[in-house]
Amino acid sequence: MAIKSVSIRIDSEVLDKLHVVADYEGRSLNSQILILIRDCIEQYEEKHGQILEKKNR
Repeated sequence: MAIKSVSIRIDSEVLDKLHVVADYEGRSLNSQILILIRDCIEQYEEKHGQILEKKNR
């Protein structure tokens, strides 16, 4: 699996709060965001079924 990067626009207050959560959990901001994304996907798949990977992204 290839590692890709994305860029997002985020309000500075939300970003500051996310840093606090990541620090509390002992994670980097990047790791915390990846966990949040994985949790979101897991919840979606529990409700809607497995997402089949799409190629060429």
